[in-house]
Amino acid sequence: MSRSALLLLADGRFPAGGHAHSGGAEAAVGDGRITGAATLAEFCRGRLHTTGLVAASLAAAACLGLDVVELDAAADARTPSPALRTAARKLGRQLTRAARATWPSTELDALARKFPKGAHQPVVLGLTARATGLGALDAAYCAAYESVSGPASATVRLLSLDPFDATGVLARLAPDVDRVADLAAEAAGRAVGQGVDVLPAASAPLSEIGAEAHADWAVRLFAS
Repeated sequence: MSRSALLLLADGRFPAGGHAHSGGAEAAVGDGRITGAATLAEFCRGRLHTTGLVAASLAAAACLGLDVVELDAAADARTPSPALRTAARKLGRQLTRAARATWPSTELDALARKFPKGAHQPVVLGLTARATGLGALDAAYCAAYESVSGPASATVRLLSLDPFDATGVLARLAPDVDRVADLAAEAAGRAVGQGVDVLPAASAPLSEIGAEAHADWAVRLFAS
């Protein structure tokens, strides 16, 4: 397997559309839940152990070859917010385009045909990792890291937060990212024999509510 592929997938410059989304940070800044580095850390830790865990487990399961239609339905069931479902599919469609151009794959081609409007982004991420020869744990790491790096990057723009402080937040979250990636990969391994229902379904109701409110903002910097 190529570790450089993992670095490329996790790179914020990979043209998968993530730069246009704040991972809920814009709504959290708007209602005062993120005001600086300390509250950003709290937000990211909560997101990592809920949304991040779910995304990482879906990505790991897709990388192991579980049925993408079942996984996409499982992602839908774990995303109550219509706004977040729409965002996840837009991101999935963009990632599918970028992945097919970068790592041509019959599985990615089939995914594009099955989901012309886009599958959920974590499912696409896992299948992309599979196409590059990466393993389930690699896919879980990428999804877990993305769940916190996106909000951290967005907060730099939203609050003019010192980039060094935002990077420090991510560095201190490294043990949590390790733990979440391990849990996600273990859950995906169980799902191979027991089905997608055993994948984590951790919820983040405030993020879901915030996403719905954010979708109605007349002026916003990020798509979600």
